[in-house]
Amino acid sequence: MKRIASALVLLVVTASVVPAATAVTAPAATQQTSGETYSGTHVSFEVSNSAITDYAVDNETVLDSVKVQSQSDVENGGLVDVGAEVSAVTRIEGAGLNVGAKTNTEASVRAENGANVTAHDNGNGILVVESGDQSDYVVANLSSGANATAESDSQVEVTTDDGTNGTFIVVGEGNVTVNDDGNVTAHLGENGRLAFRAYPEGKDDGDDEQEQLIADGKAKAEAHVMADGEQTVVDTVSYGRNTTVETAETAENEVRLAVNRTTHEGTVLVTSVSESALNATENLTVTVAGEAAVEAATYSQLESAIGSDQSRYVVESAGEASASADVLVAVNHFSERTVAMQSDAADAETTTESSDDGSNEQTTADDETADGGEETEAGEDNSGDTPGFTAVTAVVALVAIGLFARFR
Repeated sequence: MKRIASALVLLVVTASVVPAATAVTAPAATQQTSGETYSGTHVSFEVSNSAITDYAVDNETVLDSVKVQSQSDVENGGLVDVGAEVSAVTRIEGAGLNVGAKTNTEASVRAENGANVTAHDNGNGILVVESGDQSDYVVANLSSGANATAESDSQVEVTTDDGTNGTFIVVGEGNVTVNDDGNVTAHLGENGRLAFRAYPEGKDDGDDEQEQLIADGKAKAEAHVMADGEQTVVDTVSYGRNTTVETAETAENEVRLAVNRTTHEGTVLVTSVSESALNATENLTVTVAGEAAVEAATYSQLESAIGSDQSRYVVESAGEASASADVLVAVNHFSERTVAMQSDAADAETTTESSDDGSNEQTTADDETADGGEETEAGEDNSGDTPGFTAVTAVVALVAIGLFARFR
């Protein structure tokens, strides 16, 4: 059973308007793939010419294969009748796959039909299939002995032979179901996404609530803060094209996440925080835009904060076995202003700014925040351009001072 865990969380919201003309990013280089293997801390799989195979989380294979192909190619190939039910799509040839960028927390695979598949090397082994500019079918064959149950048009629950749970979630346009062969098929509309989350350590009601927030489009971003030796590693997941998350910087007991949105509408940020990465001991304070956020008693209260006049938060601990906590913060809205917040311990300390290529840049807290002043990233102008985004950026900083657990 999850327990409420107290920790100090500091949020800094930094908004900036970016001209649309700057929203251009260079495509990642790819190479034709045949039998390439990826093996991370939690996730491993192989990539053939047209399928991701033997997808395993914590050394257990949960998916035998995953293929994606455009709806038009599937129908023109005679594998399914035009207008057939999604459950009738049990087999597709699969588009050609090319391995793209790899980091220490994720691997990207590009399909020739324009879809993109990203495997996230975190405790949930999240796999995200993002459709391109057309409708796609995704067929996931389960591991031997596994079974699947459709909970709704957007969620399918999976249980492996040894009892490990997993969930397929459709975000945006599309639906997912158990097909006629007992495996899982999804139909994704333009810009739709299919996410798979595994739960090697078990699943509870809080996980169900988080999945629903993702499926309903209320939680647009997720981050996993993990410890890799003496380093803090952050894996970020986006569930919508108008929202991305990047690691702004890390320090001892502190991680800053830059949440970029092309809309002022609020959203829920889901984070899974390892106690090894953020050494928490007691008391939780969450502030947004200089005002204290209100602790939500239920997930419904958390969700209701979006668009309201007050942000809310929920913190849950998965218990001693997992040594981690889930921190969900509902930012009520994103506004065009810069707000700086800091704890009572405002001494300058060295931080590490992480770039996408894994390199680090040392800065100090005094470089970022002057007493009583506004906060900017070192050497950065908040009015400057940020390629790929056209509206606002929220820098979410988690500063863990402690962890005090009490039963919910």
